[in-house]
Amino acid sequence: MSGLLRRHRDFRLLWFGETAGKFGASVTSVSMPLIAVSTLDASTFQVGLLSAAAWLPWLLIGLPVGVWVDRIARRPIMLGAAAASCALFLAVPLAHFAGLSSVGLLLAITLATGVSAVFFQTAYTAYLPSLLGPADQAEGNSKLHGSASAAQIAGVGAGGLIAQLVGAVNGMFVNAGTFLTSFTCLLGIRHREPPHEPGGMAGAAGAADSGTGRSLVREIGEGLRLVAHDRWLRTFALFGGASNLGLVGLQSIQVVFLVRTVGVSPGVVGGLIAIGSLGGVAGAFVGRRVAARIGTARATIVFELGLPVLVLLVPLTGGGVRLVLFMVGNFAMVAGVVAGNVIKAGFQQRYCPPRLLGRMTASMQFVNYGTIPLGAVLAGTLGSTIGVRPTVWVMAAAIPAAALILLFSPMAHQRDLPTAREDDVDTRVAQRVA
Repeated sequence: MSGLLRRHRDFRLLWFGETAGKFGASVTSVSMPLIAVSTLDASTFQVGLLSAAAWLPWLLIGLPVGVWVDRIARRPIMLGAAAASCALFLAVPLAHFAGLSSVGLLLAITLATGVSAVFFQTAYTAYLPSLLGPADQAEGNSKLHGSASAAQIAGVGAGGLIAQLVGAVNGMFVNAGTFLTSFTCLLGIRHREPPHEPGGMAGAAGAADSGTGRSLVREIGEGLRLVAHDRWLRTFALFGGASNLGLVGLQSIQVVFLVRTVGVSPGVVGGLIAIGSLGGVAGAFVGRRVAARIGTARATIVFELGLPVLVLLVPLTGGGVRLVLFMVGNFAMVAGVVAGNVIKAGFQQRYCPPRLLGRMTASMQFVNYGTIPLGAVLAGTLGSTIGVRPTVWVMAAAIPAAALILLFSPMAHQRDLPTAREDDVDTRVAQRVA
């Protein structure tokens, strides 16, 4: 271990717990569709609904959760979400053994765990800057994204292996255990957040009005206006929404594609996805280094447009040697997405005022994640009507096409992304002069 993992105990606990949670989530990403396909004989449309249910809560409660995260301590929120996820995932195998398993139950549990994920992810994104100083945030983001990718590789491989050896249902025990690990690690963190500033974009005037009369709707509006009126945040939000439409649409039917169209076994499915996911580790490793060499704005375009073009190899996947096409296309796509996310995470944490991080995160993710259930349902619908392979073509093409938003934005004319909002810079200058 080196750097933060060696010298920062609380970050080490956060890192280990988050990595464990990502591993379990990756097991679920393979096990849950396999349970639906192989145990419950779910249709392609139903598998698409399963993916949509995991992300629908971002549309339903994402914005108010952002306000609540800005009002109260983030660590207790994360603890509650991890405990709830552990219990919900444990319910899947227990219901199966009791003879109560059904597609409807899987949908309900997936929706409930999606609610927990909204609370956890929003709080987690806003919590990290309070745990790490500005000088450590870039390294922290890189390590967290890198370990998440490594956990995904191990998780999808484990999900496929468990499904082949003892059945996909048993993979859910692993997932429940990982969220228990995450809960335990969070419980051991000693750092306590400073009291939250209750103000919003209204500044001092907002602070004076920040008691019990604060309006949830008004504070949601502050976050939405921050994203809508800021050209950099607006660009990232629109790009994220368009990209996730194709990305999750593709991922939601890849198990169906590999099992029913290509004709591979569940164990091979996990291996193929795991090998392709090695791109996440590569992306996390090179993201900061490339950004330091060519600039954060230029690197974002390279990673989000240049690499993901190779995802167009995925629809060409077939048996035998042609399985390599899936691995190469998936590797390049995941590498680009993770490297871009490393750069974007560092940018947002430096750029957004701490008092608005929760609302900014929720507003960005409302757009970014809000298209995910639409992509999953669209992929399921198209897969049931025009066929699975043609749908894979449509979804794969949508991923690099989304990056055209970046080419028609201020990012195309900049070497680096800004490190602070202009109004905050002006405020700091005025304070120094005074």
